[in-house]
Amino acid sequence: MNSADSAAVVVGVDGSQASLRAVRLAAAEAVRRHRPLRVVHGFIWPLLRVPDSPAPGAPPGAGLRQRAQELVAAAVAEAEATTPGLTVSGEIIDGEAAAVLVGESPTAALIVLGDRGLGGFSALVVGSVAVQVSAYADCPVLVARGEQRPDGPVVVGMDGSAASLLAADAAAETAVARGVPLRAVHAYRHPGSSGPGDMQPLVYDEARLHGEQERLLDGWLDGLALRHPGLRLTCRATRGRAGAVLAETSADAQLLVVGGQGRGEVTGLLLGSVSQSVLHHARCPVMVVRGPR
Repeated sequence: MNSADSAAVVVGVDGSQASLRAVRLAAAEAVRRHRPLRVVHGFIWPLLRVPDSPAPGAPPGAGLRQRAQELVAAAVAEAEATTPGLTVSGEIIDGEAAAVLVGESPTAALIVLGDRGLGGFSALVVGSVAVQVSAYADCPVLVARGEQRPDGPVVVGMDGSAASLLAADAAAETAVARGVPLRAVHAYRHPGSSGPGDMQPLVYDEARLHGEQERLLDGWLDGLALRHPGLRLTCRATRGRAGAVLAETSADAQLLVVGGQGRGEVTGLLLGSVSQSVLHHARCPVMVVRGPR
């Protein structure tokens, strides 16, 4: 997270209902973080050499750029109505949406966007812009999806990787700020299993394996509560595939936090398979926390 006091929460908008949900979520997050809110629209038409000014004889308010200004103004008004007193600004930036938001990320405290915008294919559970920004942004990315549950816990996925340790601190800070418990979840599989249909060990001590995984989880979280006074922390180790376990755990959560890339992910992937899985299947908003590249 950018440490500068002036760093804003940035929300990407495109006029869709998903982006308006993101605006409301971003406004609430900006208030919690005592940050201004910056509403940004990526205006792609100049890159495609499409005229953005009104045609001769067109009625007042015509033209692609005018429409973009109107949707940004509507998003700013939505944020101000949702959270009176919040400092909100809006800007149109020429460029493709994902590239514009990634360009904002080095100086942002947080990027917020909807799970699918205008023009998204109906068969996609999460849009490509959300995946791209989560993979490349230099700050945490919050994707507005699923249900809003203000009384639910914050959930963080843990696997002992550096990315999950960063995610744990971000999740703890968020849980304390929201006044809710943090639930740390570690999904594990039997030693030697690597994919669907693998043969499971013929002999294993389930209780012993579970105990070992719980001790690992406790070790990864050692000192977390000391770094975040007031944190209410619970831990759970569960056998299963990480993406599926976290998606199931999100059913009663208000936020799911994951690292951008976990232990065992293929080197070179900017967004790990578990992070992609929860972006597609979580039933609450998802925050992806990435470390320095």
